[in-house]
Amino acid sequence: MTTVTVRNVPEEVRDLLADAARRSGQSLQSYLLRVFEREARFARNVELTELQPVGGGLLSMDEIVEAVHEARGEAPGPEDQAGTACWS
Repeated sequence: MTTVTVRNVPEEVRDLLADAARRSGQSLQSYLLRVFEREARFARNVELTELQPVGGGLLSMDEIVEAVHEARGEAPGPEDQAGTACWS
């Protein structure tokens, strides 16, 4: 793991983030790590939308959802193996 330092954070912003962390039962450190992880996943989604389809590219919604979750490194739930897209 690496360390990230954010300078010049306004007190109001810090207080709002600390309140959100407290409400979710997390430390500010844990809360911010989750925010960073979520933003990184969103960045991957942007990369996926910029890919050109292979072989004409007409995919079903299930195939698209599966590809997104595979790119995120997430495993499908038991419902997904029956052909419905239900990811958590």
